[in-house]
Amino acid sequence: VQLQASGGGSVQPGGALSLSCATSGSSFRIADMGWYRQAPEKQRELVAAITRGGVTNYANFVKGRFTISRDNAKNMVFLQMNSLKPEDTAVYYCAANSRSGGPFNSWGQGTLVTVSS
Repeated sequence: VQLQASGGGSVQPGGALSLSCATSGSSFRIADMGWYRQAPEKQRELVAAITRGGVTNYANFVKGRFTISRDNAKNMVFLQMNSLKPEDTAVYYCAANSRSGGPFNSWGQGTLVTVSS
């Protein structure tokens, strides 16, 4: 399956952005979907994930600020990011797997989020 992330951009601290990720290609049944991010010179890290049933998991550094959601009918995943901080600056990647709890094995190309005054 191919994933295409969109919605990145530049925003001032305290601002908000909404990311979307659309899927296409393979017809395998998508289980979990998630968002990762990678800041310059840092490792890729999980931001949030959501199961097909809507169970969510958030990294501590985004709890209360970011909200992940999905549309199972359209195989899309979204990330609403509020109260953005400069340290949220990173390339954000969407991901999916075909077995819940398993490793993410399909990745989007990434979308850049820059938080700066």
